[in-house]
Amino acid sequence: MIQCLLNDVKTVLCLGAHSDDIEIGCGGTILKLAEEHEDLTVWWVVFTGGGQRRAEARASAQLFLKKAARSKVIIKQFRDGFFPFEGDAIKKLFEKLKGQVRPDLVFTHYRDDRHQDHRIISDLTWNTFRDHLILEYEIPKYDGDLGIPNVFMRLEEEICRKKAEYICRFFQTQANKHWFSADTFLGLMRLRGVECASRTKYAEAFHGRKLVLGKGQAHQMEAEPPPVEQAT
Repeated sequence: MIQCLLNDVKTVLCLGAHSDDIEIGCGGTILKLAEEHEDLTVWWVVFTGGGQRRAEARASAQLFLKKAARSKVIIKQFRDGFFPFEGDAIKKLFEKLKGQVRPDLVFTHYRDDRHQDHRIISDLTWNTFRDHLILEYEIPKYDGDLGIPNVFMRLEEEICRKKAEYICRFFQTQANKHWFSADTFLGLMRLRGVECASRTKYAEAFHGRKLVLGKGQAHQMEAEPPPVEQAT
């Protein structure tokens, strides 16, 4: 289980195409990690968030990262729905990130997600962070593209309800979508809890395509990461 892999995690990189993706995909896990790791650093990168969506993303990230020791929130404004055509600029941002942060764990989109923006972020994650633990999260939606995840994080019900409440509170621009509701988020976490026999009944699930057992990294970057902002 994922708990066995996360004992030594100190730096986490979260990548989300849209302003609510990280929260939906791995928000519960981030809340749990921040509670259990007192020296946790989280880099939180959103690739498209303009206008009200930008304000929503910042407010949400601030609360999800409240218990992290350090955090860095980056919100860009690439064109929603057009990531395949903005690949050059997005790739350059990934290369910049590679020189700034050495994550112990990377959260990104599911490679087989049917949303084109999500797939671009997933592909560039694997292209850029080749010697890192990468877990792909899932986003429920109309396309019906949920896969068969193989990595689970058991979560207490309190954390799951907090995650669902935060998402619905901050992302009011999405409230008109038929799937965007607390019961959707809780229902998926309950189902994943069933699949991993969670004693708490709930879990978040991920796709771990390449996991290397044992201590030590295959490659150490020479560049030191810059100071990051304190979570407020």
